[in-house]
Amino acid sequence: MLSSLVCLLATGGAGQGIWPVRAKQELVISDSAIASRVGAEILRQGGNAVDAAVATGFALAVTHPAAGNIGGGGFMLVRMADGKAVALDFRETAPKAASRDMYLDGAGKVVPSSSLIGYKASGVPGTVAGLFEAHRRFGKLSWKALVEPAQQLAAKGFEVSFGLAGELQSASPLLSLFPESKRVFRGDGRGLEWGDRLIQTDLAGTLARIRDRGPDGFYKGETADLIAKDMAAHGGLITKEDLAAYKVVVREPLAGSYRGYELLTMPPPSSGGVAILEMLNVLEGYDFAALPFGSSARNHLLVETMKRAFADRAEYMGDPDFVKVPVAALIDQWYAKSLRASIRLDRATPASEIKPGLAQAPDGNHTTHYTVVDKDGNAVATTYTLNTGFGCGEAVEGAGFLMNNEMDDFASKVGVPNGFGLIQGEANTIAPGKRPLSSMVPTIVLKDGKLFMALGSPGGPTIINTVLQTLLNVIDDRMNVQEAVSAPRIHHQWLPDQIAWEPRGVAPDALAAMEAMGHHFARRPGRMGSCHAIMVDPKTGFRFGGVDPRSEDAGAAGR
Repeated sequence: MLSSLVCLLATGGAGQGIWPVRAKQELVISDSAIASRVGAEILRQGGNAVDAAVATGFALAVTHPAAGNIGGGGFMLVRMADGKAVALDFRETAPKAASRDMYLDGAGKVVPSSSLIGYKASGVPGTVAGLFEAHRRFGKLSWKALVEPAQQLAAKGFEVSFGLAGELQSASPLLSLFPESKRVFRGDGRGLEWGDRLIQTDLAGTLARIRDRGPDGFYKGETADLIAKDMAAHGGLITKEDLAAYKVVVREPLAGSYRGYELLTMPPPSSGGVAILEMLNVLEGYDFAALPFGSSARNHLLVETMKRAFADRAEYMGDPDFVKVPVAALIDQWYAKSLRASIRLDRATPASEIKPGLAQAPDGNHTTHYTVVDKDGNAVATTYTLNTGFGCGEAVEGAGFLMNNEMDDFASKVGVPNGFGLIQGEANTIAPGKRPLSSMVPTIVLKDGKLFMALGSPGGPTIINTVLQTLLNVIDDRMNVQEAVSAPRIHHQWLPDQIAWEPRGVAPDALAAMEAMGHHFARRPGRMGSCHAIMVDPKTGFRFGGVDPRSEDAGAAGR
């Protein structure tokens, strides 16, 4: 039972108005109100932000199966109150048996859906190892105390929300392809409805092994046997050896600045940190705050900047343990100046005319995000994923969790779009042990050396531009954190050459003006991202939370 002292501050997309949720001491925001309460209860018991992040991550694996996971991977950015900051990379890795052309047919063409559906689409999961490494480095409470709430949720069940029922219904065609997934998430085909109780007995057993044995309860022993057996039976490549060999990589956060604010963000193999710093460097050269929100002039600059950053992403970004990524050059101010010089204020540059630009420079959606700030000012921003909703669709028989389809984040073939329409370059081709390129970008913002904001988002490639626009909304437009995450967004990823936009996000006159400049809009608007942000008031120290209304079941909890 969660303590009554833990205040549920917002649920079900609460915070849809203009006022942020508030807490005096500590705050947790995630895509599941239940998971947020789990994290807040850990804080109440004396745990720190990392403890709460670990517990929230495991709880999301139970309550948010579309993206919360132990069968996937991701990134965690930790910034402790004493200034110590690390970026934990627990991204999935390609199995030892993976090969560059594994998704091509005899004619050299990509086999449709081969990198998206079924076990062959899965990389070696990293989430359990990543959460354990975070706890090992920074945790205060026992490991068992952090996994136990999720294990109990799985064993005793929880009430299916309206939002989860809708997600399961939408995923029915995928989940119904696999008997075990159908059994676990479709109620033997009947379909789980709003108000039903979802009990996940096999997942509870898996979590109990993780609780009692740590990572060895997942990467070795019974759970590893179950994964390897299912893989061998269904054409997957992951072996017990792959699982036992998995390692978390501890990286130094990327650092940058924008208008006097300091930013800490994820380095490669996340492309997001480099892209955001590159775009902020470009936009800092304009009087962006003087351009009205939603105006054609503002959106034009945003789109032109996005195009150039995503062109560079396609060409240069990959796993830094396998390829040389020119990070310093891409986030250099000289390079930003050259990009600004290529932007015309009266005309859109066609994507076909935009090429990766470092030759001019000197040498030099389905994911989930949650954010935690504790009473001492420790902050954690975590983004982890199965890739697309419900991953590869296959639940491990006897273990009760879904596997990822992260192999689609590699370039199945250079120049051929992946499931998100992204063009992938040579640097991101498949190789054993390699980590696929990612857009996930948990980010922490400081002002005068003190914690100011922590944020991140799901959404495939839209993650990058969601976080970018949320930062601009706060820093340039002086929106409060709830207004910033609720505000409509636009997105351009270089190719295809079109602007994605949200309902009521672009006024008809602004759209017409931009089309006259040569921009192309998607035929219909759509939702993008689910940014959960926490801001610390510099005067009072109160925690202000922005709960993204795009997430049906999102919630904040704290005190």
